[in-house]
Amino acid sequence: MSTNNSHDSDVSFIRALAELLRENDLTELQVKREYGEDDSLNVRVSRQTQIVTTVSAPAAVAAPAAAPAAAAAPAASADPASHPGAVASPMVGTVYLAPEPGAAAFITVGQQVKEGDTILIIEAMKTMNQIPAPRSGKIARLLVEDGAAVEYGAPLVIIE
Repeated sequence: MSTNNSHDSDVSFIRALAELLRENDLTELQVKREYGEDDSLNVRVSRQTQIVTTVSAPAAVAAPAAAPAAAAAPAASADPASHPGAVASPMVGTVYLAPEPGAAAFITVGQQVKEGDTILIIEAMKTMNQIPAPRSGKIARLLVEDGAAVEYGAPLVIIE
């Protein structure tokens, strides 16, 4: 029965962290609770924010600045997750691009991979999960950074 009470208090604790994140306009918060030997709770709560910049400038300066923004709009609307070669994250966790710190990355842009090759690792609940290439092809884009938190279904790489 104490496991259920511990779970309930953990859920309440995580909700309190999420509220703290929102109230203080933070983007990420990480906490580790030690309950005893081999018993701990490691929580990372994060959110994405949109940064909006407003620039006041004379009309002559604003017109040239509008052209690059318009050119960037089609690229921004091309969602990498909808690309047919996108490899989606099978879980929530932390991405590692190399087998250990200081080692060479599993993949680089332009590299050919075969189906089943390890392309990166996602750490979830202190377990390192090797993510295999779902198909053979060339790494066209790398959409995550080493050590970044990813959500289930988030695009990781594009293989063409």
